[in-house]
Amino acid sequence: MKENHNEHKINRRDFFKTMGLAGLASTGIVSCKNGAGNSSKHAANTEIPTDKMTYRTHPSLGDKVSLLGYGCMRWPMTKDKNDNKKEVIDQETVNKLVDVAIAHGVNYFDTSPAYVRGLSEKATGIALKRYPREKLFIATKLSNFGDHSREGSLEMYHQSFKDLQVDYIDYYLLHSIGGSMRDFESRYIDNGMLDFLIEERKAGRIRRLGWSFHGRREVFDQLIALHEKVHWDFIQIQLNYVDWKHASGNNVNAEYLYDELQKRNIPAVIMEPLLGGRLSNVPDHIAARLKQRAPESSVASWAFRYAGSFPGVLTVLSGMTYMEHLEDNLHTYSPLEPLSDSEFQFLYDTATLMMEYPTIPCNDCQYCMPCPYGIDIPGILLHYNKCVNEGNIPENSQSENYRKARRAFLIGYDRSVPRLRQADHCTGCNQCTPHCPQSINIPKELHRIDQFVNDLKEGKL
Repeated sequence: MKENHNEHKINRRDFFKTMGLAGLASTGIVSCKNGAGNSSKHAANTEIPTDKMTYRTHPSLGDKVSLLGYGCMRWPMTKDKNDNKKEVIDQETVNKLVDVAIAHGVNYFDTSPAYVRGLSEKATGIALKRYPREKLFIATKLSNFGDHSREGSLEMYHQSFKDLQVDYIDYYLLHSIGGSMRDFESRYIDNGMLDFLIEERKAGRIRRLGWSFHGRREVFDQLIALHEKVHWDFIQIQLNYVDWKHASGNNVNAEYLYDELQKRNIPAVIMEPLLGGRLSNVPDHIAARLKQRAPESSVASWAFRYAGSFPGVLTVLSGMTYMEHLEDNLHTYSPLEPLSDSEFQFLYDTATLMMEYPTIPCNDCQYCMPCPYGIDIPGILLHYNKCVNEGNIPENSQSENYRKARRAFLIGYDRSVPRLRQADHCTGCNQCTPHCPQSINIPKELHRIDQFVNDLKEGKL
């Protein structure tokens, strides 16, 4: 499964000159720890090579794409200088992240009009505009979830070009398909948008046309069947070593999705390689298992090696908010060391062990937000998952670590989620659930967590 990592050498020297990064290119980047606190793949002072990125070639169109793709869903935020109560994208930090990524060979950037409260495309466009357009692959989406009209969809389409400051888009996606064929038809068929996008591809304003999938197998099968008519250039799927055979909710096992794409020679773009961060913040005994097998590798690097080891994968997206995440992933893919057969089996065995722990499949995509009642839905679910992973969900007051776990859960809850945004404020309006790509029954989980919190406070466990 090895790939020739020198297959596509971008002229990075020109990039460095353009951005004043010549010093960065010669010295490399110091590796840090990843967000989960796991030591990275290399020693602290090991340089990340600038000419070893692994590339994949589109099987029919010839694009040479970096195996590490930048997912722009989680750009860093900061307080607005003019309004301390308002958060805006930290453009300076975004620019630095993009600079380091491009300096080390990343050339694929994936965004959407829906990301970061509608701010991602503009911030991504500002950062990428400083580089030669022909050296980059820019992906965005028709995220017409609320307004299915032709007028609204066309407005969103044209606004993407303005916000990204481009006159063509390399990879364009129908966003988050799979809930039902009726939804797909309403968003893309009845309004003529799919036919429009096919014509835009012919005109060159869209270079590649595909879709991202979250949903049911029968919808996936029907959309794949359109390949003979539409000629999908790529499809974006959720793939990681848990979802390979243990996909949750209405999602489909990645093994099936990937195999169906392989049959048709359609390259896969991978999202959620870390399952919303859950494969970097694993339970302690799972982390120990991974570290025992590879002491110098981060927990997260196992998931990225896994996703990148499939030859039909064009690029693996990672929403890298922090520089240490980017650095660790650059190490993993510069170049990729594909998993051996025994390592594949090791991860499948690890996934089976992880299924014993009842985490909620939230991937922090923020599609459920904003809540009309101000509830921090992802914050609540992620705190609960964190406590599950750390063993801080006591079954009852007789549990050996009851006092420690009770304190950790309650204090951590108040610290991570402001009280006015906690689960007890959920009215059960259910506006959030239809937007969840993981098909989580959000009000049910919030009410369950709120009851657990009350039981902890009142000593009823």
